[in-house]
Amino acid sequence: MIKKKLAPKPLMYPKPAVLVGARVMGKPNFNTIANCGIISWDPPMVAVASYFGHYTNRGIRRHKTFSVNIPSAKMAKVTDFCGLYSGRKTDKSKIFKVFYGGLKTAPMIEECPVNLECKLVKTLKYGEAEIFLGEIKAVYAEDKYLTNGQPDTIKIDPLIYSSSDKKYYRIGKPVGKAYEIGRKKKQA
Repeated sequence: MIKKKLAPKPLMYPKPAVLVGARVMGKPNFNTIANCGIISWDPPMVAVASYFGHYTNRGIRRHKTFSVNIPSAKMAKVTDFCGLYSGRKTDKSKIFKVFYGGLKTAPMIEECPVNLECKLVKTLKYGEAEIFLGEIKAVYAEDKYLTNGQPDTIKIDPLIYSSSDKKYYRIGKPVGKAYEIGRKKKQA
């Protein structure tokens, strides 16, 4: 096997396309982010990397809260819209039905299957990004997106972003049960 060496890039597959929410200048604002991931299970924490100067960052810094909203694939157009247009010039406060949880300042999107309400723990600055580390204080999901009381990936149909070809995708079929299929492999 011959592998071709590529230029160093932050290529990870898949990357979720999420809508990060914050209150800015008294209104909910949402920005599309693909650089987002879980960093801790206990306490439950998430990291969101957002370019310096993004309008939403202002609200995160001011209120010390934010939301991570998981859109379904059917929300691709509106999710892309939120990434194309800055809240400085485009009022995104009326695009979605917005609700608030216990933190009171992290706007969440009703239309998104899953919402994470986060309290800012730390902000890192690296390269061209601000990295917001947030403790997940609450998770919200409608019953129709749950199986046995837990979010179901197939029902959620999350929107996935591919940075190499700049396209949105959706998750395919399951290939096996984690922590189980590896037990069927023979050890060398």
